[in-house]
Amino acid sequence: MHKTWTLVVLGTAFFVVVLDSTIVYVALPSIADELAFAPGDVQWVLSAYLVTFGGLLLFGGRVADLLGRRRVFLVGIAIFTVASLVCAQADEPVVLVAARVLQGAGAAVMAPTALSLLLTTFEPGPERNRALGVWGGIGGVGGTAGLLLGGPITQLWGWQWIFLVNLPVGILLLAASRRLLPKDAARSGGPRSFDLTGAVTVTSSLVLLVLAITEASWPALVAAALLMAVFVLVERRAVAPLVPWRVVRSRRLVAGNILLLVAGMCVDGVLLVLALDAQESDMSPVRFGLTTAAMTVASVVGSFAGQAVVTRAGVRSVAVAGTALLAVGSVALTTLPPVVGLVVFGAGLGAAFVSAQIAAVSGAAADDAGLAAGIADTSFAVGGALGVAVLSTIGDTRSALIAAAGVAVLGLVVGTALRTDRSTVSVEAS
Repeated sequence: MHKTWTLVVLGTAFFVVVLDSTIVYVALPSIADELAFAPGDVQWVLSAYLVTFGGLLLFGGRVADLLGRRRVFLVGIAIFTVASLVCAQADEPVVLVAARVLQGAGAAVMAPTALSLLLTTFEPGPERNRALGVWGGIGGVGGTAGLLLGGPITQLWGWQWIFLVNLPVGILLLAASRRLLPKDAARSGGPRSFDLTGAVTVTSSLVLLVLAITEASWPALVAAALLMAVFVLVERRAVAPLVPWRVVRSRRLVAGNILLLVAGMCVDGVLLVLALDAQESDMSPVRFGLTTAAMTVASVVGSFAGQAVVTRAGVRSVAVAGTALLAVGSVALTTLPPVVGLVVFGAGLGAAFVSAQIAAVSGAAADDAGLAAGIADTSFAVGGALGVAVLSTIGDTRSALIAAAGVAVLGLVVGTALRTDRSTVSVEAS
């Protein structure tokens, strides 16, 4: 029962993080009018959160490994909650955007730390696979809940309340975490040592990468590539590197993260394409949210079914089936009723996500759980930004969905490279 409540706490934190990445969409016109944003600048209310979140995930996960996951998790919740209050009280564009940056930073600490706590709480094998299945389902529910709730909340109480709803949740999470989460144990790897140069270069590179993708900025992309090259050089010479070679040399881990990138590209890209198509056809935000709920339900089913099959048949079969369904669902959306295509797509998303996440954290030691979680979350976040950037540039909805199917097929190819043995994620509980 204690582990169940721990999963509730960690899952709630993840739910709020995902919720705040989508709940703002429908409120943007109201925010732009009330705070008098300059034309085109209101998108930064969304981008500020996504760029900061995607850029700091790796850093947040590693800090948790070094300073203690429970301690860092509590700090992340506190930052996120305070930032949400500042967002709601903002009376100028610059204040709101700055608060969204702070909120993204808190989320970037919460998400990988929560996942690493899950990895070190649940025993490797079926128990942890079931927990990861729940985790995957929560992600789908959170994203759709944001699209579904943003409109009614804004209409009934004003856009400020899409941020104020985080306050009671944050306070409850702080109280429950202090009571339910185990105190941080001493690290087994000796004294703490932090690679500051590596942290600065990789974080700057990831922030610029997400910014380059989100804003279609070539200078930012070049700068991101240069900083990533510097990071690789720094890590090769560092005494205590931020990303030890032992973590990234696993073939399964690399394949899992590529699959997470593909899943992120497909889900965020397809949802944006469908949202734009819904706007052109004058579909109401509430109706659109209800339609995408079919995908959410299917993704939850796919996550639970996927983790069960992984335990029996191995991660490769689930990854291949999941990415194949993503491709079929994308194509189905071009010809069949949206609900049918979204059900197939959602089932594939759930299976692909849970199998990719199990693979992405395989083989990491307990002291590296936060780092492995940070890398996995970064892969999915960058994939989402990339999917939005690429598919939104394709003017025709049908062509964009066919492109999404092509991305899923690439993921299928990667999935076949995974080993066929059963996935019993080997992060030892601390």
